[in-house]
Amino acid sequence: GSEMCIRDRIWIGHVQLKVTSLEESEPFYIGLGLRLVVKNESVLIFELRGGTHLILEEDANTAPLQAEFDFMVEDINGAYDAFKEEGQNLGPLDKGDIHDSFYITDPTGNTILINSTHVEDHALV
Repeated sequence: GSEMCIRDRIWIGHVQLKVTSLEESEPFYIGLGLRLVVKNESVLIFELRGGTHLILEEDANTAPLQAEFDFMVEDINGAYDAFKEEGQNLGPLDKGDIHDSFYITDPTGNTILINSTHVEDHALV
């Protein structure tokens, strides 16, 4: 039937990050594979798998941060190789007990952790 399991009821709605330039950030985040859904002079909103929105706000005086969220990919090795080939600013690919991961740096200097997936049911999108 159409019964929902409890975990299907809730997900992350929005995460935010300040950037020094929306113009420089737009192609970077599109290049990561995010889908641009809202664009105006003050904000870019990208939609990720699962419907979560990443909201980028411009602040010319913002200091680079480590993002308080991380991204997850199905193929960590493939993603790492592709981003490296594109000339992205990457940290080393670390092999972990639960996740393999690496950091990527956006045009502002913000670092974002990219993790391998360990989602139990890959049919959920």
